[in-house]
Amino acid sequence: MRGHNAGNMLLTMLAEYTRSFATGVKALSEILDAQGTILPVTVDKATLVAQLTDGSRIYGQKAIDVPRETQREKIQDIYLVPHHHDTISVYPPVIEAINSADFIFIGPGDLFTSIIPNLLVPGVKEAIQETKARVFYIVNIMTKYGETDTFKGYDFVRSIEEYIGRAIDGVIYNTMKPAQKILEQYKEEKAEFVEIDENRKVWRDRKIYSLDLLSVTGGIVRHDSNKLASLISGIISSCRR
Repeated sequence: MRGHNAGNMLLTMLAEYTRSFATGVKALSEILDAQGTILPVTVDKATLVAQLTDGSRIYGQKAIDVPRETQREKIQDIYLVPHHHDTISVYPPVIEAINSADFIFIGPGDLFTSIIPNLLVPGVKEAIQETKARVFYIVNIMTKYGETDTFKGYDFVRSIEEYIGRAIDGVIYNTMKPAQKILEQYKEEKAEFVEIDENRKVWRDRKIYSLDLLSVTGGIVRHDSNKLASLISGIISSCRR
């Protein structure tokens, strides 16, 4: 979380210095020597709002991301509230990138606070619906308390498809379970390993790519970037043959 907050602070400073959020993102990607092009889905300010099953609402990504209560209702819906306009505008290069893409990989990241908010910006969902690119989703390794409690693999996929309004072409899933000691630590945070049943009929034409993609460096469960990159490269090569 500290690294995440530090990154946000640096990005804010760069955006203020360059007087443009998009230019700030570009400057930060150059500082980090990031490969490829990083685009903000929008440059408009907005507040993320989660509506829970009991009708109550939570305002702000941080409040949604870190529940204060020991028990919280499930998220029923999530949406963006613009600050200065009636609506939020998509950053045009994002639509251009989607339209010109051959492959789109969604994730990994927290479902309701990192992934879905990008799909809520007007124009993004429509562009993904119309694209000829193949769309893949990278399933989370662990559930997150207050967001995806009790979720199985298909629950993640179903949620993504509901927000983009179309079926995805492929599902990327980590098969390697963390050591019991690490699972016990995550259990204290009410997080569990995400299971997936590849034999369920619900998958239909969606192809499942299951492999050991696990990294537990520092006791933190995440996708191993090298393993994931290798798998994605293989998927692209296979689809192009």
